[in-house]
Amino acid sequence: MASITKIKAITISLILNLSFTLPTTTLAQQQCDSASTGGCHDKAKSLQLKLIAIFSILMASMIGVCLPLFSRRIPALMPDRDLFVVVKAFASGVILATGYMHVLPDSFNALMSNCLPMNPWKKFPFTTFVAMLSAILTLMTDSFAMSFFKKHGINRKGGGVDGEKEKNGERGLGCIENGGLHVGHCDEFNDKDSMLLRNRVVAQVLEIGIVVHSVVIGVSMGASSNQCTIRPLIAALCFHQLFEGMGLGGCILQAEYGMKTKAILVLFFSTTTPFGIVLGIGLSNVYSDRSPTALIVVGLLNASSAGLLNYMALVDLLAADFMGPKLQGSMRLQAWSYIAVLLGAGGMSVMAKWA
Repeated sequence: MASITKIKAITISLILNLSFTLPTTTLAQQQCDSASTGGCHDKAKSLQLKLIAIFSILMASMIGVCLPLFSRRIPALMPDRDLFVVVKAFASGVILATGYMHVLPDSFNALMSNCLPMNPWKKFPFTTFVAMLSAILTLMTDSFAMSFFKKHGINRKGGGVDGEKEKNGERGLGCIENGGLHVGHCDEFNDKDSMLLRNRVVAQVLEIGIVVHSVVIGVSMGASSNQCTIRPLIAALCFHQLFEGMGLGGCILQAEYGMKTKAILVLFFSTTTPFGIVLGIGLSNVYSDRSPTALIVVGLLNASSAGLLNYMALVDLLAADFMGPKLQGSMRLQAWSYIAVLLGAGGMSVMAKWA
């Protein structure tokens, strides 16, 4: 009799436990399902918006990244002009706000989603941890790349970087060998070489960070059927790609690449978001942006991209320019550049309301 009572007690306790746990599990699952199926979902209309997005984002990206590269026809946008510095500061503010106001919150939303288990994703701040590691790895990449190019990237016979700077009889590092008579000239030349190498490293690393984020946001848009989200996202991404492209285009211009390398960098930047949208459309039948695997991958990629973009915007773009001789030598230009940074960051922050 006592054993039957114990069995009944155990059975009742199991039923009570299940009654409390199952609704919670079902509710969490319903939240995940409703997040991907509710509201404004219309596949036909969303597909039309995606096709518009591919064309408009591609055009905005190409205009933004190519505008600084055609500065020879627009003298005011030459790298040594004040307007170029102000425009670059504005674009750097856009890049900074992209990392802090768009990419980082997206990572938090993905990794803190109800569709992921409590342990470990809600027990540890993975977003900030990965962003911190990404910033450190970006610093390491900057440092090691500069060291490598300083040792191997200077053509000692032809002079300059990759043999591209031999002009006006300059022999690069070879001029040091002439009895030390031209050491001052060589020091100046080597400083220019170091700055050129620095600009090239910045352009390449910045491109990597932008490409990673662009593919992720493109796939997310392409896989979504929520037209209420896609419509404002098109305008926000066009604004974002236009001014982010101007920042990247300025870095590419200062890197003094050849036409082939410039074309490759422009192509990668301009086509990554449209390519991500096309990829998302193709995967829309099998890809769910609320699946645990997708949330983890997207969250971690966004976190790493945010760390990279924030580091690049603050250290390689803003700090390098504001602590450089041009802005340090003009308080007026420095003030206008700060206003430009605030306008760029503020405009991109306002876009976070819709995207």
